[in-house]
Amino acid sequence: MAKFYAQLDDRLCEFIQQQQLFFTATAPVDGRINLSPKGIDSFRCLDFQRVAYLDLTGSGNETAAHLLQNGRITIMFCSFTDKPLILRLYGRGEVISPNSAQWDNLIDRFTDLPGKRQIISIQLESVQTSCGYGVPIYELQAERSTLLDWSVKKGVDGVRAYQLENNHTSIDGLSIIEGGAGES
Repeated sequence: MAKFYAQLDDRLCEFIQQQQLFFTATAPVDGRINLSPKGIDSFRCLDFQRVAYLDLTGSGNETAAHLLQNGRITIMFCSFTDKPLILRLYGRGEVISPNSAQWDNLIDRFTDLPGKRQIISIQLESVQTSCGYGVPIYELQAERSTLLDWSVKKGVDGVRAYQLENNHTSIDGLSIIEGGAGES
């Protein structure tokens, strides 16, 4: 049975820290829904009502475009261990770019990863748990290093050039006014 909560608690934050994978979902007012898997050590509980993740450079920047338009975001974690649980975080997201004053207040909470693009900060509106009984049990074999290796090979200037060319317009044509400016 699904249960809703007003905020996280210690137990749910511990569950989040144990997860190797999470999913982000955003949508523009009109256009495609974006659902993205995220790995690598990039998610943090800032407190019981605010979470954030370090967003790395990728092929697109849909989350930022959608958040700049309407702010809506859902994060989902699901246990792939023998103890099932699905956790959804519903909230309002904010794109924090490297040239923002907020960046300096948050970046030290994350591992310094090559290709960092922006921080997605989320003010939680509600938290939901559900059983996860239908989710299979999987075992993590390894983290992929491909994205980090690509960023290291490109270098800071190469990643910045890639972001300027590929990460400033969503697939639905939304402009990404802030964020995605590169590493600081």
